[in-house]
Amino acid sequence: MGVSGAGKTTIGELLARRLGWRFIEGDEYHPKENVAKMAGGIPLEDGDRWPWLDALNERLRRERDAIVTCSALKEAYRQRLLKGIADARIVHLHAPKKVIAERVAKRKHKYMPASLLDSQFATLEPPTAAIDIDVSGDPDDNVDAIVKALAP
Repeated sequence: MGVSGAGKTTIGELLARRLGWRFIEGDEYHPKENVAKMAGGIPLEDGDRWPWLDALNERLRRERDAIVTCSALKEAYRQRLLKGIADARIVHLHAPKKVIAERVAKRKHKYMPASLLDSQFATLEPPTAAIDIDVSGDPDDNVDAIVKALAP
């Protein structure tokens, strides 16, 4: 989880490959109305997110050993995402806002404009019980840290 530009897809794909788990891109579960709003530079509201989080939760309930990317910016979103899933772990990907903003400015996302980054940081409620990863450095190093934190 984390704001746009934190590296959820990059690190998630690397982690899934390393663990041999399924990778689920959370962005693919947004209803078309959400995509249209974000593409238009309009931040999502809680009511917009519930169907998306419910769809991801439904998918996760059918999976075993999967990595899912999801901004999950608020505790209520994380609870909705993981409802009924006892053995999930949250990985919070973060970096200083300047680092994230530079990344977002350099990339071309299919619908998430850089103008929404401020709203993401404003919405963010950092989790208290998560694997905390500063993504300022190399993605492979981030994956190493996550694998180490997941080890029994």
